[in-house]
Amino acid sequence: MHCTRKLADDLYWIGGNDKSFQYFEGVHPIPEGISYNSYLMLDEKTVLFDTCDWKIGQQFLENLDYVLNGRTLDYVVVDHMEPDHAATLGEVLLRHPDAIVVGTAKAHQFMEQYGFRVTHSLVVKEGDKLNFGRHTVAFYTAPMVHWPEVMVAFDETDGILFSADAFGSFRALDGAIFNDEVNYERDWEEANRRYYTNIVGKFGKQVMAVLKKASKLDIRMICPLHGVVWRSDIDWLLDKYTKWATYTPEGKGILIAYGSMYGHTENAAHILAGKLYERGLTDITLRDTTETHVSYLISDAFRCSAVVLLSVTYNMNIFPPMQNFLDDMKRLNLQNRKIWLAQNGTWAPNSGKLMSEMVGCMNGMEIMNEEPLTMKSSVTEENEEELNRIADQIAAALAE
Repeated sequence: MHCTRKLADDLYWIGGNDKSFQYFEGVHPIPEGISYNSYLMLDEKTVLFDTCDWKIGQQFLENLDYVLNGRTLDYVVVDHMEPDHAATLGEVLLRHPDAIVVGTAKAHQFMEQYGFRVTHSLVVKEGDKLNFGRHTVAFYTAPMVHWPEVMVAFDETDGILFSADAFGSFRALDGAIFNDEVNYERDWEEANRRYYTNIVGKFGKQVMAVLKKASKLDIRMICPLHGVVWRSDIDWLLDKYTKWATYTPEGKGILIAYGSMYGHTENAAHILAGKLYERGLTDITLRDTTETHVSYLISDAFRCSAVVLLSVTYNMNIFPPMQNFLDDMKRLNLQNRKIWLAQNGTWAPNSGKLMSEMVGCMNGMEIMNEEPLTMKSSVTEENEEELNRIADQIAAALAE
């Protein structure tokens, strides 16, 4: 049975949702599921904007047949060739062999690599346009957002941007489709940030290039390949993405992330959090790196301006879950944060020095305590005084 939504007079969402899938890309937990978005335009020519993952393939194909209602599919626009958006392309072309497949040269190369047999292909370049009747659609390249073949398609007639993975989000749609049909701040903002920071976060420079192009367009609706369709608050969304792409903190939040084996380093983290609250600081996120998936830690780090890292020493190295967090911070190019460090070790605390070396290699990171706070086994009164000094430093830094 079909499950579709009408977005405009001649534009339909024909995607699907999956709540059985536990890890996106085999890495990132998605407890609220995910949507795979595909869009069909019914003009003088029919135009399909991207296909879907095989996980919802049957639903997608039923939706496509229902909205076409016997019409021929004339064009398939491939904005992004990643299999979660293109796995069903081959089946679509078997059913509609005369459809013209539109994409960048690199996208057509990837189609061959994935084994798709494309009979009718059309390579488009930056600024090329196609007219489908009432609608004229322009194409803009978006390399490394987040694959090299990516482009976005802009319907100049109705101001609709088909944005590929840009502006995407984790979380299934649950019947809603538009951003103003959901409580975005409560239910979607974290999923949106976690998607961006972990999937696209590394490519801030490339994202800014696309945002620069977008700023020149009269965008009235954004149709991403995951998540809600935006038809309001678009300027707010563009500002949010500008912050993420430039590695600018969203506010004066504080992330306290700790790696603890027997509870003593965890104790220090909780003591520090309490002292920060006593100083009137309330935007505090306390995370156990062992219990919290690193994708959430990355999202927190992108949001906050101050980050405190407390780690035990493990085999003369950084505690492995903390090491994993630091590795991802570096891989995803996190920048421009104020960092405080603390270490613990019963006989040879060493994790602080190693964390300092790692953070020191990241762009724009400012380590605020020259020597890491050092605990030997448990928190002492001397350590408490050091935690007071760190709390004072954080309060002063965030007051600037």
